[in-house]
Amino acid sequence: MLGAVAAGWFLVLGMRFVVPAVLPTIREEFVVSNAQAGLAVTVLWLTYAAMQFPAGVLIDRVGERTLLVAAALLSAVGLLGYFFSPVFSLFLLATAAFGFGSGLYGPTRGTVLARTFDAREGTAFGVVMAAGSIGAAALPAVVALVTTRYGWRLAFAATAPLFGLVAVALWLTVSDRPDSETTRSLRTDLRAAVAGFRHRPLLLAVAGETLMLFAFQAVTAFLTTYLVTVREFPQGTAGALLSVLFVGGALSQTATGRLADRYGTPTVLTAVALVSVVPLALVPSVEGLVPLAAVAAAIGVRMSAGPLSNAYMVDSLPDAVQGTGWGLLRTAFFAVSSLGSTAVGLLADRGLFDTAFYLLAGLTLLAAGVFAVLPRRES
Repeated sequence: MLGAVAAGWFLVLGMRFVVPAVLPTIREEFVVSNAQAGLAVTVLWLTYAAMQFPAGVLIDRVGERTLLVAAALLSAVGLLGYFFSPVFSLFLLATAAFGFGSGLYGPTRGTVLARTFDAREGTAFGVVMAAGSIGAAALPAVVALVTTRYGWRLAFAATAPLFGLVAVALWLTVSDRPDSETTRSLRTDLRAAVAGFRHRPLLLAVAGETLMLFAFQAVTAFLTTYLVTVREFPQGTAGALLSVLFVGGALSQTATGRLADRYGTPTVLTAVALVSVVPLALVPSVEGLVPLAAVAAAIGVRMSAGPLSNAYMVDSLPDAVQGTGWGLLRTAFFAVSSLGSTAVGLLADRGLFDTAFYLLAGLTLLAAGVFAVLPRRES
């Protein structure tokens, strides 16, 4: 089951970063500005965010098995839409379709892992998130290679059958929670979930994760474009450096999950955020391919904050409305963070690309301060 969930996240996260990886090519074909290109990435994350709350509500009613399978199939349908997008407006619609489909996967993945691996949830989340990081490193490179020969539309659509295979694996391995059917009203669940949000540690975790995710979404959306347009790297080299970022994320996630199980989530989250400040601040000044690769890998370390904060937040929610509460929280922090790419695009159009990286470093430092006052959960 862990393997099937990880494979799904490999595809969902990997394909979410294919668009930023080939963004220079997409900009050139559709003749759009940085702000418009950033808007496309915002649409992807915003539609992903929009599905988090409905998915959370459905988790408490139909269970994880059905939703994970539906998420994989809807994602496949969304990716096929890229094949029929000869103009930018249709490209945005295809992006939204994939965002809605993949948006079902995130909260459902979180609750099934928390429910199944209660004693070792940090490690389980780390394994799945690391699989996503590997997908984010590998799939953009593969799609870029296919794009050079067959075009980006066919390259995107060709991944749809893989989602179908994952849907079969999820159906065969995931079991629904025993209490997936409920007679409670949505209003009752919302009241219970909102009451749980008043818990100070949960609010702190959400605030810290929102800051980290805002900066992460922004830097991954425009790192390739920055390297191509400002540093004048070839598209292939810039895409490879983005892949290095996700390799760094995968390696860090496998380690920090175990460290959190041993030393506590707040301590490790604070350390991850502090370490993540430095590479963002260095992007505008570092010269040379190898130093930039090292900086990219170090930026990827921030990805290990995701599984740790996710596990902390899910565990802090009331069990009876865990799915509803988790979905509502994810809608909130993904919606806010989705604005990161548009903000950077606007700054880039005004010649402030370097300033954008310094701003993202400052937001990451603020996240470290939030995590520093996060209390350790009781066993």
